[in-house]
Amino acid sequence: MNQRTRRTFVVIAIGIMMATVGVAQKTTPTTMSEASLECLECHADETKGIYQEWGSSKHYRGNIGCYECHMAEAGDPDAFDHGGYQISIIVSPQDCSRCHAKEVAEFDESHHAKAGLILGSLDNFLADIVEGDTNFYGGSALTVSGCKQCHGGVVEVNDDGSLAPTGWPNTGMGRVNPDGSIGACTACHQRHAFSAEQARRPENCGKCHLGPDHPQKEIYEASKHGIAYRAHEDDLNLDSSKWVLGEDYTAAPTCATCHMSAVRTSSGKLVPVTHDVGLRISWNNRPPASIRPEISDAKLGLDKMAQVGWEERRANMKEVCTVCHTGPYVDNFYEQYDGVIELYNSKFANPGIAFIKILEENGLITETQFDEDVEWTWWEIWHHEGRVARHGASMMAPDYTHWHGLYEVAKHWYTKFIPELEEIAEKSLHSEDPAIVAGGEKLATAIEELLARPEHAWYTGNLSPEERAKRQAAQEEFKNRYGKD
Repeated sequence: MNQRTRRTFVVIAIGIMMATVGVAQKTTPTTMSEASLECLECHADETKGIYQEWGSSKHYRGNIGCYECHMAEAGDPDAFDHGGYQISIIVSPQDCSRCHAKEVAEFDESHHAKAGLILGSLDNFLADIVEGDTNFYGGSALTVSGCKQCHGGVVEVNDDGSLAPTGWPNTGMGRVNPDGSIGACTACHQRHAFSAEQARRPENCGKCHLGPDHPQKEIYEASKHGIAYRAHEDDLNLDSSKWVLGEDYTAAPTCATCHMSAVRTSSGKLVPVTHDVGLRISWNNRPPASIRPEISDAKLGLDKMAQVGWEERRANMKEVCTVCHTGPYVDNFYEQYDGVIELYNSKFANPGIAFIKILEENGLITETQFDEDVEWTWWEIWHHEGRVARHGASMMAPDYTHWHGLYEVAKHWYTKFIPELEEIAEKSLHSEDPAIVAGGEKLATAIEELLARPEHAWYTGNLSPEERAKRQAAQEEFKNRYGKD
């Protein structure tokens, strides 16, 4: 069989699969293609781990082999001749879409697909410049091994056809592939088994969603949901072919359950699987102040998702929640969650944004980022502690909401951020530059106006008599309850 014939055979086989995507009865190739069989003659010995992983996969059981996924055209940037076949190392979402068109289309409209855009933010400035250097192929080794491994980077092809170490290996969610597609399905579906069970486990999300600035995995583990998962891990039917909440399991939710997976509601409605992780999220807690997701989607160029309002997204999530919880329970949870968001936004985030704007617009700090204490303080308030508090509230983990979250926000706000702002204002008022003096006056006025608000009265010693009496009564009750002298 010549190469053209082989290619035709494979394309026909894949076409049979594609023609039936989305219907109840799927048709798969009845035999393995000759091209893939030739691959296996070598790789069964040369890459035993890969071979064994693939042998445990649904791809193997569906007669989908090496060539069906790795086939390339001669003109592809990363194509090379291998045993008489044109193949590429990277299997991109464009390749996966030959059989998984719906999933790829949903992913393309999701925040995950835009993960690589973080590389233009202050996060990347830290990794590139503040923490890094330019000694790794003209860039920072930290960015390649840190930021890009979660967010993705550009995979570049060397002149000899090999892949440059600046972008490969990489399973970053927003990876830019040589064929122009964005994403890495293997970020969640680890090659070459592509196990649905693995993708459904919370540990799978923990590669990226953990750490001081977004500890979702740690928050989940501390929540009642995470506790239930550990207690009932064996009851979740994680290897089920359909895995529908309310039908195949109810013992506990994982990350995938709430954000992506199929749900059978109490009314019998089937909510389908989605690969758009933003369809059930009603707050975007990444920015300094939380915003509604349709706003951030519009900024990211996700035009389709920008038309889906937060109310609809919240309704989507409530359909998941009410499989296991009553409607009033879920409604009250969202009241609590919104309360924390509004508290954080109004008391700390929005004023902090305004202060930084005054500093920047009036020349009270330099244009260089992170060369002054106040910039580090503000960064950790919103980027670390503020995110922790908000995500803690979103996932019902009280210790993260309070002690790891808003406690740290308040501590740094009152002991570092406000004093640093006051010091800058005072110094500016004594400048010989009238513009700097004017900026210092703006800053001083803004600080004074903020601290005059009731929520900061404790700091200025201006608590109302009613509030003082209330605090005193609570303290006396505590002492009496525990027998304190």
